[in-house]
Amino acid sequence: MDPAYDEPTELRPLEPAVRRVWRIKAGLLWGALFIGTAIYEIIAMFGGGGILPFGLLMTAVFVVGTLYVVIQPALRYRFWRFDLRSDELFLERGILTRVRTIVPLRRIQHIDVSQDVLEREFDLGKLVVHTAGARSSEVELPGLRYGEAQQLRETLKQYILEDAV
Repeated sequence: MDPAYDEPTELRPLEPAVRRVWRIKAGLLWGALFIGTAIYEIIAMFGGGGILPFGLLMTAVFVVGTLYVVIQPALRYRFWRFDLRSDELFLERGILTRVRTIVPLRRIQHIDVSQDVLEREFDLGKLVVHTAGARSSEVELPGLRYGEAQQLRETLKQYILEDAV
């Protein structure tokens, strides 16, 4: 077995604030689903076309959504780790299915740092690494402090420039 691809001993976690960002995004999604369900149930109640008793579907969506909003971001954060090694970027993530991604630095084409509106509020950024090849040619590393994401981009850029020479 190649020692360069052994499981790393210590991986870095994401910024803890990313849990709150993920929780807000999930809450907005489940909130919209709940509102849609409520509208459906009200229309079904007055139209007489409802199969289930009034409120049952809304309650189910509310309970499942609340559990999802509370549990999923915490688990997602717990299992998201990364490490920048001398010649590769190693990512590990996944709640039910563990995914380990190795990005050889020599295959990187370009690097972006992005922020959506919510991430900007929490000073978080996402490092997006574009690699050569068609399959999985874009790798995202979310939940970094914006300054750290920019610094990581500069470190990777220096490796790319040195490797090109």
